[in-house]
Amino acid sequence: MYWRGRPGWARWVATGYVIGLAEGTAAHAYFLAAGGPHAYDYAPLPVQLFFHALLLLDPVSAVLVARAHPMGPLLGAGVMAVDVAANWWVQWGAVLARPADFLRPVGLLPITLFGLFVLGTAPALRRALIRSCVPA
Repeated sequence: MYWRGRPGWARWVATGYVIGLAEGTAAHAYFLAAGGPHAYDYAPLPVQLFFHALLLLDPVSAVLVARAHPMGPLLGAGVMAVDVAANWWVQWGAVLARPADFLRPVGLLPITLFGLFVLGTAPALRRALIRSCVPA
C-alpha cells in the first residue's frame, strides 16, 4: 500500500535504512540494559543524552521510512549526521592512538558507512517518496 508505484531502487534503499536503524535501536537498547542510565558515562552529557534519545529517534525514523513518509529520510539523515559526529567526537583520541582498531566490522566503521549511505541517499529517497503514485 505505502510503496505501490514507488521505484524499485527506493524500496531497496528504504530497506537498508530500516535494517540499519533497527540495528541501532537494538544496540542502544542493549547498552542501556547492560549499563543502565550510565551506559555512556565516558561521553560528555549532551552525547549521553543523545545516545539515549536514539532509543526513540531510530525507530521513529525507521517507521516513517517503512511507511514511505517523506519525512523519514530527512529525520534519518539528521539522526545519522549527529550520531556519526558524536561517535567520532567521543572516539577521536582512540582513533588517533590506534587507527587500525577501528577497521573492524563493529563500532565506528559501520556507523560511519551507514551514516554516509543515509546522508548520500536521503535527498533522492525523499524525492521518490514525495512524487505522487500515478498509474501509467
